[in-house]
Amino acid sequence: MLGKFSTRGKDGANAVPNLGATTDMNILKQLVPTKHRFSGLTKHCRALRSSYLHSSTDASVEVYSPEQEVVIALGSNVGDRLDNFNNALELMNKLGINITRHACLYETAPAYVTDQPNFLNSAVRAVTKLGPYELLGVLKQIEKDMGRSSGIRYGPRPIDLDILFYGKFKVHSDILTIPHERIWERPFVMAPLMDLLGSSADCDTVTCWHSFSLLSGGLLEFWEKMGGESLVGKEGMKRVLPIKSGLWDWSQRTSVMGILNVTPDSFSDGGKFVSVEAAVTQARLMISEGADMIDIGAQSTRPMASRISAEEELDRLMPVLEAVAGMPEAEGKLISVDTFYSEVASEAVSKGAHLVNDVSAGQLDSNMLRVVAGLRVPYIAMHMRGEPHTMQNSENLQYDDVCKQIASEIYSRVKDAELSGIPAWRVIIDPGIGFSKKTEHNLDILVGLPNIRAEIARKSFGVSHAPMLIGPSRKKFLGQICSRIAADERDPATIACVTAGVLGGANIVRVHNVRDNADSVKVCDAMLKQRSTKNLS
Repeated sequence: MLGKFSTRGKDGANAVPNLGATTDMNILKQLVPTKHRFSGLTKHCRALRSSYLHSSTDASVEVYSPEQEVVIALGSNVGDRLDNFNNALELMNKLGINITRHACLYETAPAYVTDQPNFLNSAVRAVTKLGPYELLGVLKQIEKDMGRSSGIRYGPRPIDLDILFYGKFKVHSDILTIPHERIWERPFVMAPLMDLLGSSADCDTVTCWHSFSLLSGGLLEFWEKMGGESLVGKEGMKRVLPIKSGLWDWSQRTSVMGILNVTPDSFSDGGKFVSVEAAVTQARLMISEGADMIDIGAQSTRPMASRISAEEELDRLMPVLEAVAGMPEAEGKLISVDTFYSEVASEAVSKGAHLVNDVSAGQLDSNMLRVVAGLRVPYIAMHMRGEPHTMQNSENLQYDDVCKQIASEIYSRVKDAELSGIPAWRVIIDPGIGFSKKTEHNLDILVGLPNIRAEIARKSFGVSHAPMLIGPSRKKFLGQICSRIAADERDPATIACVTAGVLGGANIVRVHNVRDNADSVKVCDAMLKQRSTKNLS
C-alpha cells in the first residue's frame, strides 16, 4: 500500500519525518556471543540511518509501506490494570495490529512522578499495514476510548501505548519519534523489550533494532550495561504472572502442587480418590502438609492409557472440583485442572479452577488454545510427543539432543498459544518428564533444566523466563533405577529428583507426597537464597 508520510515541522511547514531505507539487510541474522558481533551491522545501519528522505516545504512524499513488524509498549496503573491490558490487546488486534509475541508482565514502581500507584508494564511484537502515523493515531484512539485523558505528564493512566520500533525505520517529528526516545533510560521498558527478542536475531528487522543501540553487542549489550537481569526481582520491578485475583512473583520461592487423581486407572493412586469424600480428605491433607496448588485430574495420562470422552471426564471431575473449591482450607490456594479437552477446561474454570494443565500443549484438541485464551487463566504447556497411548513408541522416543529438542518443540507450542491469544505472561512450561521419554532422557532433563531455558532463550528471552513445572513424582523410570516396583515406594527417589530440579531452576514441583517434598523444596530454596546472598556480597 502507499501511505502519505507527512507532518507539521517546528517552523510550521510540512516536513517529512526521517524514514530509514527499506533495503534488506542480510547480515548478522545470528547473534554470536562475541564482543564485536554487531560491528559490521552497526556500520551498515549507520549508513542506512543517514539515507533519510527529505522534501521541500509543503511537499508530501508517498512511501511504499508493506506490512511492518512493530514493537508496542504497554503500561497501566489506574483501575483493573490487567483488564486494561487485555482490552487494549483485543482492540489492537481488531484494528489492524496483529500481535505475534508477548513479553513477560512486570509490576514496577512509578518513574518521574513517584506519588502514584505501581504500574503493570509489558510489550508486544506485532505486524501491521498501518503507516507509522496511522498506527500512532489508532493507539491514541484506543487510549482515549479506554478513558485516558490529558493530565500530568508521566502521571496515572488506565493505559499507555507507545511505539518503540516500526520496521527498520527511524522517524523524527514533532509528534512521533521512533525508536522511542526514552527506551534507553527506562528499565521497565527495556526488560519487556528484551523478552520479545532472543539471543539469535530471527529476522533482518530485529537485526536493525539492535543497531539502534549504537553498541557492537546491540540491545543485549545495552541491557547488560543497564543492569540486565539483576534489575528484575528487586522492589522496583518484579516479573509476575496473573493468577486468581492477584499477581504471582514465582521467583520468591518454589511452589508445591499436590496431585489429586480422581481416576480408576492412574499408575500411582488409581481408584483411591474417586469418591468426593475421599478426594476432599486427600486435598485437605495435602494442603495441611504444605501444598500451594491442587491439580485435579479425571483422565489417566499414564503410558498406554485409553482416552475417555470429555463427557465422562466431566462426570468424574466436576463433583470433586466443586467440593474442593468450596473447602475453607482451599482459601488462598490454587486449583488447576489436568485436562487436554477444551470443553473440560472451560467448565472447570467456570466452577473454580484457576489454571489449566494440558499435557498435550494444545495438540489433542484443536480448540484448546482458543478457549484458554478466552478464559484468561494461566496455561501449563507440557512437552509430549503423540498422545498417552502412543507416546512411548519408538518413533516418539527418538532424540539426538533431548534438552535442545524439548526446548524447540515446547517453544513451538508456546508460539502457537501466543498466536491464539494466550500471552506469554500467562504460560507455564513443563518439559514433560516421563512423557515420550526414556530413563536416560528423564535424567538428562533433570540435570539439564538450565540448558532447556538457554535453548529457548535463543528464540525468546520471555518464554525462557516463564515459570517451569516438573513432575517426576513416582514415575516408572525411578522404579527402574531403584528397583521399586510399587509406585508408592518411589517417594525417596522423587525427593532426589525434586531437589535436583529446584536447584536447576524449577519453580513448581508436582508431587503425590506433599509433606516430604515440601520439606525438600524448603531446603533447596534456603540453599538458593544463601547462594544468592553470597554472590551479592
